[in-house]
Amino acid sequence: MTIITGVQPRPEEAHNMPYAPAVYVEAPAGFLFLAGCTASPLYHKHPHVPEEHVLPDDIREQTRRALANIKIILDSKGLTWRHVVKLTKYLTDMREMDAMYEVLVEHFGDWVPAGTLVCINNLSAPGARIELDMIAAVPSNLTTAGAK
Repeated sequence: MTIITGVQPRPEEAHNMPYAPAVYVEAPAGFLFLAGCTASPLYHKHPHVPEEHVLPDDIREQTRRALANIKIILDSKGLTWRHVVKLTKYLTDMREMDAMYEVLVEHFGDWVPAGTLVCINNLSAPGARIELDMIAAVPSNLTTAGAK
């Protein structure tokens, strides 16, 4: 049985953090490494076709779309947000951090994976303001029970 728990060295202060300082995965388990997802469609042409990357300006909506792309991947392996153990967030404007975290809570609920937040100048598509990449733990019953 795979057990995934957040590590809070100071549990009395955990409510102050939107992520876990660490996540412990008690195996056996596999790991799924998700490539970065933006608000652009998960499958799009390369080189980029501008019409495929018309994105809303709102960071909340861009975050929801990026998470919808990630959910497609998690669903394909029978996983939930609770299986995500590491989340890296790339923002083009650090002032949008709180709005992004509001949307993450909509999806993750009370689960807070280990996380890193990085502010960068640009992302792969014009107008993209957020990119998310993740690592998920895949319980052994899913790695051997015909997970795709």
